[in-house]
Amino acid sequence: MAHTRARRFMPLYLMAIPGLLYLFINNYLPLFGIVIAFKNLDYTKGILGSPWAGLQNFEFLFRTSDAFVITRNTILYNVVFIALNFCLAIVLAIMFNELRSRFKSRFYQSVILLPHLISTVIIGYLVLSLLSSEWGLMNKSVLPLLGIKEIDWYSDPKFWPYILTIVSVWKGAGYFSIIFLAAIIGIDHEYYEAAKIDGASKWQQIWNITLPSIVPVIVMMCLIAVGRIFYSDFGLFYQVPLDAGPLQPTTNVIDTYVYRSFLAIGDIGMSSAAGAYQSVVGFILVLSTNYIIRKVNRDNAMF
Repeated sequence: MAHTRARRFMPLYLMAIPGLLYLFINNYLPLFGIVIAFKNLDYTKGILGSPWAGLQNFEFLFRTSDAFVITRNTILYNVVFIALNFCLAIVLAIMFNELRSRFKSRFYQSVILLPHLISTVIIGYLVLSLLSSEWGLMNKSVLPLLGIKEIDWYSDPKFWPYILTIVSVWKGAGYFSIIFLAAIIGIDHEYYEAAKIDGASKWQQIWNITLPSIVPVIVMMCLIAVGRIFYSDFGLFYQVPLDAGPLQPTTNVIDTYVYRSFLAIGDIGMSSAAGAYQSVVGFILVLSTNYIIRKVNRDNAMF
């Protein structure tokens, strides 16, 4: 019986081999590199020949005076980014869906998605052009109209929590809105027809049909985001502030700190330890969040 079943599904097994090989080579084989986090890597001796360092590489992250600042910044920024990106993305997705239902043409449906594509291309240029001390739009046009003196944005850290949040939302909300829009499009239209017959308003349709129907997608995206809460958008925190020293109290996160430390020290073991720490904490957070979701509503849990 088992032999017959194996022969029956043999074509499917053969078709799965390339995908399994890709998964093994790209996702599982590199896991061997985690041993670097526990070694004093000597390039002449290789990974296996290098002496063990135990937890010394991890102590670098926790014993430094900046440990609290970079951990606080990483977590708080990501919590705010996730909350605002998801809320705005859901609103945009619902709005895009309404526009899509009004304009059936594929041209109009494509135009709806253009703002995200455009924003991802020009976001960096816009930020730099807005905040430049010499020719920025804020200093040369906006602030004079408000009777406010020019601001040296790259030397005053108090503005940057707001700037980074705005940039993150501008950059990320469009991406999430497309995912949520795809989920909304998949909702059976008969639900809305039945709601209209019962006299439900547009808001009631959104609250009782649209939002409950996309909850599984929201939960899945939330779990993915929570799993990377100890990671940061390196380009956002390093390139947008132009690595300005005065801004580091509000722009320094784990990724930028490790990068600067690696440039100064050149210790790849310490960098690997930071990556391992982020991955393990992210894995624990995903399991914990999914457990809480399962307790609240088992159907919405990812696993």
